[in-house]
Amino acid sequence: MSRLKHLLDLSPVVSYWFRKKDPNNRPNFNLRMMHGINKISMVMFLLGLIFMIVKKFL
Repeated sequence: MSRLKHLLDLSPVVSYWFRKKDPNNRPNFNLRMMHGINKISMVMFLLGLIFMIVKKFL
């Protein structure tokens, strides 16, 4: 049960979305775009997963 709880832990994903910006670190354009694309891909994955679950049960 502990192993399953560790595998399903979503705290790293949540902390990626809601972390504070470091005022000393000024990321360049490429890094900002990479993080933006990562966030878009996570949203698309979650929407697809929700769609598949709803389709399976309805």
